[in-house]
Amino acid sequence: MRRSEVLAEESIVCLQKALNHLREIWELIGIPEDQRLQRTEVVKKHIKDLLDMMIAEEESLKERLIKSIAVCQKELNTLCSELNVEPFHEEGETTILQLEKDLRTQVELRRKQKKERKQELKILQEQDQELCEILCMPHYEIDSTSVPSLEELNQFRQHVATLRETKASRREEFVNIKRQIILCMEELEHTPDTSFERDVVCEDEEAFCLSLENIATLQKLLRQLEVRKSQNEAVCEGLRAQIRELWDRLQIPAEEREAVATVMTGSKAKVRKALQLEVDRLEELKMQNMKKVIEAIRVEVAQYWDRCFYSQEQRQAFAAYYSEDYTENLLQLHDAEIVRLRNYYEVHKELFEGVQKWEESWRLFLEFERKASDPSRFTNRGGNLLKEEKQRAKLQKTLPKLEEELKARIEMWEREHSKAFVVNGQKFMEYVTEQWEMHQLEKERAKQERQLKNKKQTETEMLYGSTPRTPKRRGPTPSTPGKVRKLNTTTMSNATANSSIRPVFSGTVYRSPVSRLPPSGSKPVITSTCSGKKTPRAVKHGANKENLELNGSILSGMFN
Repeated sequence: MRRSEVLAEESIVCLQKALNHLREIWELIGIPEDQRLQRTEVVKKHIKDLLDMMIAEEESLKERLIKSIAVCQKELNTLCSELNVEPFHEEGETTILQLEKDLRTQVELRRKQKKERKQELKILQEQDQELCEILCMPHYEIDSTSVPSLEELNQFRQHVATLRETKASRREEFVNIKRQIILCMEELEHTPDTSFERDVVCEDEEAFCLSLENIATLQKLLRQLEVRKSQNEAVCEGLRAQIRELWDRLQIPAEEREAVATVMTGSKAKVRKALQLEVDRLEELKMQNMKKVIEAIRVEVAQYWDRCFYSQEQRQAFAAYYSEDYTENLLQLHDAEIVRLRNYYEVHKELFEGVQKWEESWRLFLEFERKASDPSRFTNRGGNLLKEEKQRAKLQKTLPKLEEELKARIEMWEREHSKAFVVNGQKFMEYVTEQWEMHQLEKERAKQERQLKNKKQTETEMLYGSTPRTPKRRGPTPSTPGKVRKLNTTTMSNATANSSIRPVFSGTVYRSPVSRLPPSGSKPVITSTCSGKKTPRAVKHGANKENLELNGSILSGMFN
C-alpha cells in the first residue's frame, strides 16, 4: 500500500471521530437536526478539500524525490567515473526519502574529493613549473582538464620531490664551485670578462639556472682556473727554487735574502712579477761572477757524483768539470750536467739510499771488526764493550739481509731498464763481493803481521831474555831521582838456563845456552827461580844504549 493511501485512511478515521464528537456536542446544546446535517456537510467538504490538498503535496514530494534521486544518481556516476572509484550502491531496502538523502551525501563527498584533487593538481603543477624553470627541465606530462587519480597524484608528488632534491644538490654543487671559482679568480687576480662568468660571480644565486649544461660549464671554468692557478704556482715555485739556487751559488748574505722573504710564498701576479725581477737580478749578478758560480755548481756536481756512486771514469767523462775557461758556455754545460744528475738521482733515489745504507752499515761493521782485534778494548769501562758486542752481533745479522734485499731490488730494476746498475763503476753485487774479499785479505794480512811480530818478539826474547812486567800500583809512588839501580848478577839461580845475562858496561853479549828455538809465532816458556829479590830488567828503552851501538853488527847478524 502506498504511503498516500495509508495517510488517507488514517485521516478519514481521525476525521470520523472528530465528526462524531461534534455531533454529540451539537446534540447537547440543542441544535436542530437540519442544522446539524447542514453543518456536517460543511465539515465533510472542508475535510475533503484538506485531504485532497495533502494528497497533492505528498504526490509532489514524491515526484521531487524521484527526480532528485535520478539527478544525484547521474551526477554520482559521473563523479565516480572522474575520480576512478567504484559506483555507489545502496545496501538493503530503504525508503525513497533515505535513498535520496544517501545519494545527496555521496554526491557532496565526491564533489569535495574532486575539488581537493583539482586543487592539489594545480599546486603540483605550479611547483613543477617553478622547479623546471630553475633546472631547465621539461614539465611533467599530465592532463590538467581531467580529475587525476590517486595514483597519478602520488606519482606527481614523487616527481616534484625528486625535482626538489635535484635542485638542492645542484644548488649545493653550484655554491661550492662558485666559492672555488671566486678564490681562484682572487688568486689569479682575474676579473670576470664573459657574461657567464659575471652571472656566476656577480648575480644573485637564486637567479642562476641550475641546468646540467650550466653545471658542466661551471666545472669546466673551474678546471681552467685551477690549471692556470697550478701553472702559476709551478712557475712561482720554479722561480723560488731558481732564486734559492742562485743565492747559494752566489753566496748571498742572509740580510739580502730577508729583503725578498715576503714574495717567497703565494702565487699571485704581483708575487710572480717580484720573483721574476729577483731572478733577473740574480742572473745578471751570476754573469758578473761566472767563476764563483761555476765553482759552486762543481761542488754540487761532486756531491751528486758521491750520492750516485760515480766511478773515476764516469767523473772524468764530464770534461767541462776540469776546464778553467770560465765562460757562459761552460756555465751552460754545468747547468745541464747538474740537471741531468738531479734527475738521475731522483729516478734511482731509493736504490741509492739503499746502497748508502749498506755503505754506512759496512763502515760500522769494519769499525767493530777493528775494535774486536784491539787488545786495549778490554780496559774500557762503563759497559761499552758489551754494547759494542751486541751491536756487532746485530750488524752481522742485518748486513746479509740488507744485501739480499738490495740484490732483489737491483735485479728487478735491471730487468725493467735492461741495463746494469753500477756502483763506483761496477755492478753492485760485484762491488759487495769485492769489499768482502778485501776485508778477508786485510784480516789475513793483519794476522800474518801479528804472527811475524810474535815471531820476532820470540827470537828477541830467546836472545836477550824476556822483560818481566810488574803490575801497576794504585796511588802515588814516591820516586827517588838520581838513584842508581845495582845489578846483582851473583844471586841468579843456576836453574835459569833460558835467561840471558848482559853486563851493563860490557861491550860483549853473552848468550844463554839454548838447546833449540820454539816454533815460529809461539811465545817461549820462561821459568824464573829468583830468590826473594827483584830481577833487574834485561831490556829497557834507553838502557844499555852503548852496548846496542857497540854490538850493532852482532844484532844485525842475528836478525838476518
